Amino acid sequence: MAAALTFLPALAFAMQANPPATQVEPGPAQSVPPAADDDDQGPPPVDNDSIEGRRRPGYEGPLPGRVTQNNPGAVRAPPPEAFPTDQIPLPDRWRLIETLGVVKERWFDPYNQNTLKGDRPLKADKWPLITGDDWFFSGSLVSDTVIEPRTFPIPVGVQTTERPDSLDIFGKDASYVLSQTFLLGAALTKGSTAFKPPEIEYRVTLAFNLNYANVPERRILLVEPSAPSHRFDHFVGVQEAFIDYHIRNVSDRYDFDSIRVGIQPFQADFRGFLFNDQQLGIRLFGNRDGNRFQYNLAAFWRLEKDTNSGLNAVLQRPRDDFLLIANVYRQDFLIPALTSQVTVAYNMNREGDEFKIDDNGFPARPALLGDLRPRNYDVVYVGYNADGRIGRINLTGSAYGAFGQDRYSFFTSRTAEIRAFFAALEASYDHDWMRLRLSGAWASGDNDPYDDTETGYDAVFENPVFAGADTSYWIRQSIPFAGGGRAVFLNGRNGILNSLRSSKEQGQSNFNNPGLMLAGAGGDFDLTPEFRLSANANHLWFENTATLQALRNEGSIPRPIGWDLSLAAIWRPKATQNIVARLSAAALLPGEGFRDLFDNLERHRNYFSVLANVIVSY
Repeated sequence: MAAALTFLPALAFAMQANPPATQVEPGPAQSVPPAADDDDQGPPPVDNDSIEGRRRPGYEGPLPGRVTQNNPGAVRAPPPEAFPTDQIPLPDRWRLIETLGVVKERWFDPYNQNTLKGDRPLKADKWPLITGDDWFFSGSLVSDTVIEPRTFPIPVGVQTTERPDSLDIFGKDASYVLSQTFLLGAALTKGSTAFKPPEIEYRVTLAFNLNYANVPERRILLVEPSAPSHRFDHFVGVQEAFIDYHIRNVSDRYDFDSIRVGIQPFQADFRGFLFNDQQLGIRLFGNRDGNRFQYNLAAFWRLEKDTNSGLNAVLQRPRDDFLLIANVYRQDFLIPALTSQVTVAYNMNREGDEFKIDDNGFPARPALLGDLRPRNYDVVYVGYNADGRIGRINLTGSAYGAFGQDRYSFFTSRTAEIRAFFAALEASYDHDWMRLRLSGAWASGDNDPYDDTETGYDAVFENPVFAGADTSYWIRQSIPFAGGGRAVFLNGRNGILNSLRSSKEQGQSNFNNPGLMLAGAGGDFDLTPEFRLSANANHLWFENTATLQALRNEGSIPRPIGWDLSLAAIWRPKATQNIVARLSAAALLPGEGFRDLFDNLERHRNYFSVLANVIVSY
């Protein structure tokens, strides 16, 4: 068989070198211009003849004559019964390529065909745990390194200080974090995935994190006054552990229904405004109409998180916090090239009878605000999201309304109705190697914390890719709400909302908050295929400062938060995602509202952060 296959290219080459005899019917006669007179000084005549392989603009020359082929004595292809029956054809394209010697596999090479990367099926006789054909194994190893010096307002400990002369509300503002995470993943999949969804998939991903933090004040990293102002920690988390079962195909285009059970990633909308996390749950999903219609029905039982790494702590009992989500996607709706999504989510929290202390000794639930009473709440989110383009304009938008009940408002200790809203829009324009964009976001704030209606919007677990994402100072850094509560942050790490929570990972949603307004502009500039430069400028405001005034016992607080400026460089030396290096710098230029709330010992007016991040993937 191999000899026969080797012969085919040689036969094709011989046919090109000695083409069969052809007969060409003559085309229309072409006029030949008369010879120019030597005494004629006028312009030379125009040659309207077509040149093979080239066209003269504005001129359509006559078509060439019809070509017919005459090959006397040609032999017809043999009938099927002429082939031998004792030879078995190769069943798939992977072994065919191997037989031809086109690919020489190396286990450490992720760029070419590799059995460990899911490019070839496993041989059942060498893997005792599988039976049958079309089983694929895909392994992955990711190293994520972060070096992050930054400055932000840091409160001084009440019982003790790092320096004898630091008896003030705010201390020094400089700190840094070092973090190293290794992600080890493995998946076993059955099915020829190039043409249809897999029949079944088993996937596990473990994360190993080591982190070191150093701050200039006591009782920031650890609750004990005697503890030092630096900390080293490590943790192992389970980020994925699920079974994905393909229930059925419903069309000849492989529209399908599948179910996934276990710890799995899920993003409720296009940009991660409502929920973007890896949680324990069950999810029914699929598509219709040639993938133009997609749906998800999911239920999650939220896992506890490690305090310092943010990874899933599977050895701890899951939280009494449940999330039900249903959403549908429709392509080319409301207009062509725009995908519309409708989401309905129900967050049922039943942590009103417990006190949760985090791994550093600080209270996580309830947050140290108001009457400090544990609480339950029920919230229904209804949202519309869009992603696509209108003509040359790329467009992404989200709008959510949150409706429900908070059983014990920490301001009044009474049941309160939740009525809160959120909207975000980003438009961008592509021109050659540049993408220019405008961003805007609005989250409603609570205008009266002592009534029985909470109107400050909060998400379940936000992780937005928006307005600069984690290169932005405001999205990347958490600001401790000193003077209004202990172990409470004004905004969450990798979050955009002013939610006044103990943490995004372990705290509860809070609908008594000041809200947010953001207006920004930015751009991505692909200077080379390997190098991208991004810049963002955002202006931020509190939507309503009534909650802050009540917690700080202040008569008035201005609304401007300030300017958030960031610049990021991304380098991919192989022009792939296997090696990605990022260096970004961001600055917060505080407005009147931020300066009214926060300060630092050295009276620095502005705050800065640097993020150096290297990701190596196999």
